[in-house]
Amino acid sequence: MLAKLAVATVAASAVDENPAFHTIQLNQRKPMTIAERVAMKRSVRVGYTAGAPTSIVINDYQDAQYYGPISVGTSGQTLEVIYDTGSSNLWVSNIKPGILSRHSYYNHAKSSTYAANGTKFEILYGSGPVAGFYSADTVQIGAYALPGYTFAEVNDTSGLGAAYAIGKFDGICGMGWDDISVDGVKTPLRALIDSGKLAEQVFAFYLGSGGATGELVLGGVNPAHYTGSFATVPVTETVPGKMGYWEFALDDIMVGGTSVTTCRKAIIDSGTSLLAAPTSDITKIVKAIGGMIPILPGKEWIISCNTAGPDIDFIIGGNTYTLTKADYVIPDESLCLFGMTGLDVPAPAGPLYILGDVFMRAHYVKFDVGNKELGFASIVKSDKKVAASPA
Repeated sequence: MLAKLAVATVAASAVDENPAFHTIQLNQRKPMTIAERVAMKRSVRVGYTAGAPTSIVINDYQDAQYYGPISVGTSGQTLEVIYDTGSSNLWVSNIKPGILSRHSYYNHAKSSTYAANGTKFEILYGSGPVAGFYSADTVQIGAYALPGYTFAEVNDTSGLGAAYAIGKFDGICGMGWDDISVDGVKTPLRALIDSGKLAEQVFAFYLGSGGATGELVLGGVNPAHYTGSFATVPVTETVPGKMGYWEFALDDIMVGGTSVTTCRKAIIDSGTSLLAAPTSDITKIVKAIGGMIPILPGKEWIISCNTAGPDIDFIIGGNTYTLTKADYVIPDESLCLFGMTGLDVPAPAGPLYILGDVFMRAHYVKFDVGNKELGFASIVKSDKKVAASPA
């Protein structure tokens, strides 16, 4: 997270009695410097059981942390969570504030609807575990209450390293598909759909940049944030027979009209700050753009903010989605960080590209559960706070 980069906190929006959709607003806080960011541990780990992936968790908190409120228990305890399309479990901290944690936490002793479970919970990150135990309670996401929902209380966040110590979030709400849920627990997304309360089985992110407010829309899309119509592509299986990521077929990636990849699949992941490319491709992309200085070999580069740079074109479903230099660099005073890193996701899930917040700030993305598809539309950027509820 670099100086002057949008890093979001959120405030709950007002809710109409019968809204067409509900929004969760994303505001901003001061981000970290380049030096702090480079010192952070990376977090990717793939877990397997009997040869099949049971949890594939890819979360990167090095650039921006977009998070919003969630309420747990009765009466509700408000916590801030990252809404993460790259994972499928809900966990919140139960660590009381002190020397090791200044975060808000869930105290089940204060909830009249808490039900004990106690089964061990663990997600493995590259730098260590996030672990705790399962509980059940009423969880409210936006306007939608989920009674008796099973989630994890976490008492070990070491796997997140500095991302958790410095960040403002108190947990993660996975918005991925069913088959990457750790322990097969019903996902927050599935619980929302099963509640029957969503006007549409759809959600959409608008990630603010340059000081603008962002939002997560549940149950629809916000027409204030896009123009034209959505171009859609089907969501594909993460591995044969399993739906996990918001994954799709990638036609090509081009820089200056020349292809820079042979990888043909990608995911949209709101929990990953940058773009991530297979390491076999990242060198070609860096060379094609030019003028970069490595700060972490094979992983991160800086570039002059003031020189011209070519567009990066993502070809998806026959349509071109462009990132200009202004989109793919992250300014920190006189220097800019290149918003792409090298990352190899192992087979069978990988290799693949991860289109994280850098891509999502430049294009409006609709996540359609009912039709098992992703939609992309031309984004309308705003320098103002979004409306609290639909007009």
